[in-house]
Amino acid sequence: MTVELGNTGSRIHQSRIRLRYNWWLGEIGSRFYRELRDRCTIWGLKCPRCQKIYIPPKENCPRCFSQMKEWVEVGNTGTVTTFTVVRYAVPNIQPEEPPFVLAKIHLDGADSGFIHMIGEVDLHTLKIGMRVKAVFREQREGNLLDIRYFKPVEL
Repeated sequence: MTVELGNTGSRIHQSRIRLRYNWWLGEIGSRFYRELRDRCTIWGLKCPRCQKIYIPPKENCPRCFSQMKEWVEVGNTGTVTTFTVVRYAVPNIQPEEPPFVLAKIHLDGADSGFIHMIGEVDLHTLKIGMRVKAVFREQREGNLLDIRYFKPVEL
């Protein structure tokens, strides 16, 4: 969209620029994604001071800023604490075609929430408190989408 600015002859052209970039994961992020890719396991780091386990892992505790070095395997199951249904498309950005569900999941064994997609669910039966389990991709690449989605667990 181009806009004229009165008598000045100036114009503004509004557009979007998509830039590809590389993101350095560091030692911690690299190990987290390697475990997803190679072993289909989810790991967090435990704070030596607070005793909280964070997923995805961070080098420093977000509560007390202590350096965290103790790796802990957390479960691949958890509880949905909140969710939203994405119904609009943003080409080349979203991992799935809408509608899809994004949820904050409290993984068993972790003390922080984990954002991911929910699949194999009827949108009308989706609810807070629902138990879910990770479904891993057959071909994994070492990124968050190695977990294809979380699906409801039959109780």
